[in-house]
Amino acid sequence: MVNVTSAEAAGRGDVRYNVLALLFGVPLILVIILGNILVCLSVLTERSLKTATNYFIVSLAVADLLLAVLVLPLYVYSEFLGGVWTLNTYICDALMTMDVMLCTASILNLCAISVDRYIAVVVPLKYNRNEFSARQLVLISATWVLSLGVASPVIFGLNQVPGRDASVCRLEDDSFVVYSSVCSFFVPCPVMLLLYYWMFRGLRRWSAGRRSHLLRPDRRFSLGLAGLRRHGRSKVKYLMPGLGPGAPAEPVPSVLLSGLPGLPGLPGCRPRGCRPRDADPVTGQMDSASDAEGPRGPGRGSPGERAEGPRLGQEGPGVFLACWTPFFVVHVTKVLCASCSIGPTLISVVTWLGYVNSAVNPIIYTAFNTEFRTVFHKLLCCQT
Repeated sequence: MVNVTSAEAAGRGDVRYNVLALLFGVPLILVIILGNILVCLSVLTERSLKTATNYFIVSLAVADLLLAVLVLPLYVYSEFLGGVWTLNTYICDALMTMDVMLCTASILNLCAISVDRYIAVVVPLKYNRNEFSARQLVLISATWVLSLGVASPVIFGLNQVPGRDASVCRLEDDSFVVYSSVCSFFVPCPVMLLLYYWMFRGLRRWSAGRRSHLLRPDRRFSLGLAGLRRHGRSKVKYLMPGLGPGAPAEPVPSVLLSGLPGLPGLPGCRPRGCRPRDADPVTGQMDSASDAEGPRGPGRGSPGERAEGPRLGQEGPGVFLACWTPFFVVHVTKVLCASCSIGPTLISVVTWLGYVNSAVNPIIYTAFNTEFRTVFHKLLCCQT
């Protein structure tokens, strides 16, 4: 977000062109634009991808897409000129405002995704993945309103300070650098990490309980019968000794399996609705919206299924920390530690690293999902 240069060099016209900025910046912009457009088009055109969490991913993609279109071209241009700003200071202030707002929106959208997934796992009965509820609308709206609130002081004149160097485009107020860093990173980051920790812990407990239940000799299966529900009975439990170890396999009447596409290991099970008996809901591929309909009703699958979409593991939080932690630590240290020697090269490197996160987000949050990959392939190959 900060470009540092030498006013003396700018005055002499002694500018060293940074060709590496073009060689790295232009492909980065194209990758960000292509990846995030594919994410948006996939969710908008594919019915099975129109789930609650995927709308958060679309909001994240919009933030990253706007960053690549509105911020990165001017940043690459400035870096190519060796960090010298040759445009109007008002354009610089607009650039700084959009930069702070869109980077904050990207980070807060990642935090909102963690909140949504945590709710899906911890409060599953109140979560319907197939419906875009008021809670999700409030979360998405809050990310953008908060992002605009964090960045708005710049466009309202915070950068217009006496004696400002017009050849440098940066945030002029050190207090604002600390304030925006706290709002954009140092508060959302611990919240997101705690939510992912609690979510993974809950999923592992669910997985362990499920495995221990499946290892018992006699298993009781709750078979929902639509006809009996009309008479006020929600479900009937049947004891199936034939499923115990060592017992001969007995055919299960097909009438008992109608409407139960998600029972693994039983005849008549739909392939897409079945999950391997030892699948780990934390690291295994999660089903998408089209697979979540079963005896619990549409969109109310198991906690592992409700965790949604990508085979997330530790990739999401891990890449987020790797990309953004150096950026905010370096900029806050530069403000708070006057004796610390932080050169323009280090600032440029950590700034590029933060922007790389916008290119990686579509890969982390969609490419591990088989349905997203299928839709990506259809869009890239112009298939219908």
